[in-house]
Amino acid sequence: MARADKAAAVAELKDAFESSSGAMLTEYRGLTVAQLSELRRSLGDNARFAVVKNTLTKIAAREAGIAEELEQLLQGPSAIAFVSGDVVEAAKGLRDFAKANPDLVIKGGVVDGKPMTPDEITKLASLESREVLLAKLAGAMKASMGNAAAVFNALPVKTAQLAEALRAKRESEAPAEASAEAPAEAAEASEASDEG
Repeated sequence: MARADKAAAVAELKDAFESSSGAMLTEYRGLTVAQLSELRRSLGDNARFAVVKNTLTKIAAREAGIAEELEQLLQGPSAIAFVSGDVVEAAKGLRDFAKANPDLVIKGGVVDGKPMTPDEITKLASLESREVLLAKLAGAMKASMGNAAAVFNALPVKTAQLAEALRAKRESEAPAEASAEAPAEAAEASEASDEG
């Protein structure tokens, strides 16, 4: 490979690392071209699967600032799934394809700048997709807002009911107080007439 070609390949890999939300490394030894095409389809629209040269990838990873996370994974024939968007879909694609084709070995990767082991990628694949999680969150928020609205609507009603109950209580107590005050006023009036 000519020097200019190597520099272009490194620049392309560096750009892929920097623009991707995740990069998952695999070993593809033993897979046919048809199987690799099937793997690319199973990763979904948000992932690009590329067979890479380890030396050029190490240089690109160093330039992208993720060499520490990837260098130990770049042993043997390597291919990388560069994911732009939801990494769960690509992780599911890798996991499912590896189950059906044991020649594909998930080595690990980097997701949002954090290193991930093969087990962590498999756990990531067991999560719901981003869209499903967002829909669940929206549903929970809608339910919470509905409950809050019911509480806020209940406050004025309860206040009005309490005010009405107080008014009714005062009205029922007012005649009793007036009748209790009447004998006292009559007694005072008779005392005043006795004195006069």
